[in-house]
Amino acid sequence: MSLTAPAPTRPVPSVAATKQRWSSRRLAAVLPVISIVGALVVWDLVVRVGLFSPSLLPSPAAVAEAARQMLEQGTLLADAAASFRRAVSGFLLGSTIAIIVAAFTGRSHIARGLLEPLIQVLRPIPAIALVPLAILWFGIGEESKLFLTTLGVFFPVWVNAHAGIASTREDYLRVAACVGASRRQVFGSVVLPSAMPFILTGLRQGIAMSLILIVASEQAGVTEGLGFRLDQARLFSQPDRLFVCLAALGVIGALTDQVFHRLTRRYVRWSTEQA
Repeated sequence: MSLTAPAPTRPVPSVAATKQRWSSRRLAAVLPVISIVGALVVWDLVVRVGLFSPSLLPSPAAVAEAARQMLEQGTLLADAAASFRRAVSGFLLGSTIAIIVAAFTGRSHIARGLLEPLIQVLRPIPAIALVPLAILWFGIGEESKLFLTTLGVFFPVWVNAHAGIASTREDYLRVAACVGASRRQVFGSVVLPSAMPFILTGLRQGIAMSLILIVASEQAGVTEGLGFRLDQARLFSQPDRLFVCLAALGVIGALTDQVFHRLTRRYVRWSTEQA
């Protein structure tokens, strides 16, 4: 006689539950389209009734035509690629440094006492205000852009990573100590997974910050990039091209955020299941 317990069977979802799930998915897919189309319709109506001068607020059709021209000229894709490349470089460097520093300040009282006061003093200073200092130190080349973006990304990532690492539950740490785990094993298997939702939140904020700062830094000393093109559109009174650059920044930021979220959400699924 076999003593093996029968394998548990998963409940079969009902037809009503399946239909409700599909309905929710369709609604989630349609709502963003309705939002964007509605915003474009309102924008077009505002321009048509003359609430704003076309020199201040061009119509969606004028912006679309400007985008077509910039695509044909090859400037839009080249500028977007240049800005994205600079933003990614600063994001990777800034977030890496932030997580390393947070690992020390979150787990070591000595490191926290030494580093946290300095970080808290520097954190309220807007990174954009450091543009003159960056140019003075590094010139108007790529180094100043990397410095500003790295510095701006560092603070939101550090704040979240430090909070997550410092708030690791003590009972988890005690269990790990009881089974004889080393400090490295405790950090890699207990502290880091526990802090991962905080770290990923900080990284998403760092993505947005990198795009903000790269646009500000590109308005001096470069000949390509969305920040440079924005400044050129302002100088030559080309609001349609200005709106094209703004739209490109929005699309890049939204797509990057969504791709990052979809690639990393499995790492925090356990925390939502326990909530």
